[in-house]
Amino acid sequence: MTLSGIEERFSIVTIDKEIFINNFSEDVKTGLTSESKYLPFVYFYDHIGSQLFEQICELPEYYLTRTEADILETNADDIASQFSEETVLVELGSGSSTKTRILIEAFLERQSLAHYTPIDVSHKMLEESSYSLLEAYPDLEINAIAARYNEGIDHLNIQTDQQNLITWLGSSIGNFDRSEVTTFLRHIQEIMLPNDRFLVGIDLQKDKTIIENAYNDTRGVTAEFNLNLLTHVNRELGGDFDLENFYHKAIYNEEIGRVEMYLVSNIDQKVFIRELDLEILFTADETIHTEHSFKYSLDDIDTLAEESGLCVEQQWFDAERLFSLNLFASAAD
Repeated sequence: MTLSGIEERFSIVTIDKEIFINNFSEDVKTGLTSESKYLPFVYFYDHIGSQLFEQICELPEYYLTRTEADILETNADDIASQFSEETVLVELGSGSSTKTRILIEAFLERQSLAHYTPIDVSHKMLEESSYSLLEAYPDLEINAIAARYNEGIDHLNIQTDQQNLITWLGSSIGNFDRSEVTTFLRHIQEIMLPNDRFLVGIDLQKDKTIIENAYNDTRGVTAEFNLNLLTHVNRELGGDFDLENFYHKAIYNEEIGRVEMYLVSNIDQKVFIRELDLEILFTADETIHTEHSFKYSLDDIDTLAEESGLCVEQQWFDAERLFSLNLFASAAD
């Protein structure tokens, strides 16, 4: 059956925004009053931050998106061929869904109506990307969820008469500490039915220069993306961060195998956040840790799967083995 009207093919569930704002307030207060200041990376992705990240993905230094897209282009038919005609494609952190189009087209070759459930923290980005996809593909149905990962997963409508391919692209898995990601993957494993699969993009360990250049682009888009986190605090919580008093810094910590991203205070300064009735003191060169991104070895991936109740069913790589796509099944099945 072909559904031509966009409205009939689209729905969106939004997790209560008040809950999100409360979480934001608590996380900002906790992070900025800690001995080593930090802000959770999830708050990068307001609408402006989501748009900036899409620009990052187009940068020549940012190999991750380009390489993962190449792997998908080469192997999408192989991936889709392993699934039934009643497969629902679920995506965590969907953003603009650019790479997902490759999978959607592969599934549409095999089933008359493709079902797609994107989960993203930005309601506006979800709407924009969904309408773009629905215009491009008349045989596509989208049931979007505006939420963070855990809340979005809990709202999934998992049914026994369908197969689910849950995708987590872009190596977002690297943003979690190893203990956190094990807990999160166990959550995924617990909701998976026997025929479901989990497709995860994971960045691999490689030369330090390649990695650091990816997070310190010459156009300064990553710096703008990082600083926009302070703009988000200013807008939502009445902060008075002066962005000119901070700069972006990203380094690769080879000892623990992760990129570390910071905002660094240029000067001794005070920042007041009205909604929290909170004054924050910064000394010159003091940092706010905003993100980290772990890079994995193949042994790390096997260990992570085993600890999470999953097994690696299949893997795909680019020619230079910079990046990996990993198809996980539940080990319990």
